[in-house]
Amino acid sequence: MVTSRQFELNPDFTPRGDQPKAIQKLIDGYNQGKRQQTLLGVTGSGKTFTVASIVETLQKPTLVIAPNKTLAAQLTSMFREYFPNNAVEYYTSYYDYFQPEAYMPTSDVYIEKDASINEEVERMRLSAVASLAVRKDVLIVATVSCIYGIGAPGSYRNLVVELEKGKDIPRDELFARLVHINYTRNDFDFRRGTFRVRGEVIEVFPAYANHPIRLETFGDTIESISDIAPIKGTVLYERDKVKIFPAKQFTTDQKMLPEVLDQIEDDLEIRLKELEDQGKILEADRLKRRVKYDVEMMRSVGWTGGIENYSRYFDGRKEGQKPYCLLDHYPEDFLLVIDESHITVPQIGGMFHGDLSRKRNLVDYGFRLPAAYDNRPLTFEEFEPYMRTVLYTSATPAGYERKHSDQVVEQIVRPTGLVDPHIIVRPTEGQVEDLLGEIRNRTKKDERVLVTTLTKRMAEDLADYMVHAGVKAEYLHSEVGTLERIEVLRNLRRGKHDVVVGINLLREGLDLPEVSLVAILDADKEGFLRSDTSLIQIMGRASRNVSGTVILYADRMTDSMKRAIGENNRRRKMQRAYNKEHGITPTTIVKSITDIAEGVERVAADARSQVKVPKNWRTANESDLALLIVELREEMLQAAEELDFERAAELRDLINEIEAYMGLQTKSA
Repeated sequence: MVTSRQFELNPDFTPRGDQPKAIQKLIDGYNQGKRQQTLLGVTGSGKTFTVASIVETLQKPTLVIAPNKTLAAQLTSMFREYFPNNAVEYYTSYYDYFQPEAYMPTSDVYIEKDASINEEVERMRLSAVASLAVRKDVLIVATVSCIYGIGAPGSYRNLVVELEKGKDIPRDELFARLVHINYTRNDFDFRRGTFRVRGEVIEVFPAYANHPIRLETFGDTIESISDIAPIKGTVLYERDKVKIFPAKQFTTDQKMLPEVLDQIEDDLEIRLKELEDQGKILEADRLKRRVKYDVEMMRSVGWTGGIENYSRYFDGRKEGQKPYCLLDHYPEDFLLVIDESHITVPQIGGMFHGDLSRKRNLVDYGFRLPAAYDNRPLTFEEFEPYMRTVLYTSATPAGYERKHSDQVVEQIVRPTGLVDPHIIVRPTEGQVEDLLGEIRNRTKKDERVLVTTLTKRMAEDLADYMVHAGVKAEYLHSEVGTLERIEVLRNLRRGKHDVVVGINLLREGLDLPEVSLVAILDADKEGFLRSDTSLIQIMGRASRNVSGTVILYADRMTDSMKRAIGENNRRRKMQRAYNKEHGITPTTIVKSITDIAEGVERVAADARSQVKVPKNWRTANESDLALLIVELREEMLQAAEELDFERAAELRDLINEIEAYMGLQTKSA
């Protein structure tokens, strides 16, 4: 049964600037039957809060698709602030490292699938799917991984183990059902995805949860159900019933397994004959050995590596039929938000073709059955039917959004009063020396600079040249790892670097209020990196500082430059008029340095922390405070175990404060 809860926006946040007008226009649009709308919001205008306000008004389960993991993590953190009492989940690829299975016929090299799974991100994926099964107030922030195949919603929910206090269930049956949904018994290393038995007590650690479940039984009767602390085992709270969802997204139903395996073996025989008729004896032998092994593994333990390549058999899909994905786990009436839509929409459209070309070699050369083709992402044509209620958000909406939107709503005025940057066009002759002078001027004011080039080599060479000229510079491009990238940007904010030189990485999703100057070299070289969309996005990096300036080094005025400069000046005019009318003096955004690292690590930490400390905890009764202390102490110990001593110290101080308050209350009573 799905729990009906309401989205409740944190009252600490209120709309400002252009937000009230944009929110009202979008809500009116949906009420008038406008199913697809675009929010054109400039950088720093608070598009995420506007989206949150739409979610609260419409009260629909929501999926937000972002173009990359880091931006998805930032959005998740923000939405958790806006909706502290609702289910805000994070759903991205759970691989820290992923090498897909592939075969290169020209060199006769087979690359076996190799992956390093981030267990915390995997837990959050499972948590997202589980939340959709039991709640309506669910907002999931995902990357395009949400269009890749997972188990069918019906099969997933049919495998749920439902337990209720006072009901009977034979122990052997319970153990068999847990094993069937991919939980393993482990009485020594108790962790997510396992269960253990201690006499009459059975403890299950759901793969998607932070707290294990304890079942106290008498014979076959469940006498109590409680959530317990994972380290100390203390009872956190009791339940009357609980649902335990599968530990993996691809889980086989034992009842249909014999029929499925028969179908796989029948298809194997058909494919073997095809290969033999083509004279591909080696390929036929290779395929036979691979599939026979997989079938025996599934028959023995219900699982095999690469089981997703047989997914259409378990889902009951026909050849070529689209796979089930996260979107199928949503009810029909849900809100789809496509963030940075000018990037994300093309991403969604491009996933299928890359996957198909890799799978074709695997099938042609006997590494996989043709059924592997059906373990794939959606095509864009398959994705479009899910776009029933859509909100595109971008500072630079592209052609698709503009064509399909019933309404484009602008959000130009920022709550901070900051205006778009001042733009200067200068010739390319002597551009490096001119730029060095500008950098030194900004450095004297303790401000930072971003410089964009067209190639990785130029970014590296320019950064080296600046270092030799006495400037604290660093380069940034796609060969720099994610964590190193975050560290470079954090050091820029701290002042360890004065300048970062990059290519198109300095565009969407970067929040660097210390940056007052953006320099764009070779701005007149028409192309993807110097299109009007790219130029506007790059210019936006200077819009969070009151001294924001952009220098375009160019020898001619291209059409892209004209459009970008024209749009920038149009926005500046509107913003300055608003500030003058309302007596607003713009000020640079002040933001904690740590905010630049709001990546997967912070989201994971937020997810692990289940203790919600109410601001008015002093009004709580003694028993609630006692329970709060138990939870906080458990989280403190867990933080210490993970060597997060700063967090542990914060929790310790809070516990001491609550205990001191309780002591004073007792004395006064």
